[in-house]
Amino acid sequence: MLKNPYFWGLVAAIISIALWLLLNFFNPYTNETNGTNNDTTSLTLFMLVFPAITAIISFFTTRKLLMLIAFIWSLPLSLYMLMTPGIFLLFGMTSFCYLLSYILMRKNSD
Repeated sequence: MLKNPYFWGLVAAIISIALWLLLNFFNPYTNETNGTNNDTTSLTLFMLVFPAITAIISFFTTRKLLMLIAFIWSLPLSLYMLMTPGIFLLFGMTSFCYLLSYILMRKNSD
């Protein structure tokens, strides 16, 4: 299972969704009275969770292009999160795992 390149994309997608839940509902870096803004929640949902769902679909349909789309789609916000000092820098790691998974898929298909 570890040699399956689609598996790496699936794991990255699951971690990304878990991090998104932590970011929006259990964020240790925000004040509890303020919570998260609805605009922030919808932006991060669109830029982090939807690409993760695309990567999960890529796992079940074995379509390489969907993994590349997930990487490109999540890259802008993931690069921003990569520059943060907290746990949310892992969003950058999950995005690059999408790219790694895509590259390994291409290598295995040749």
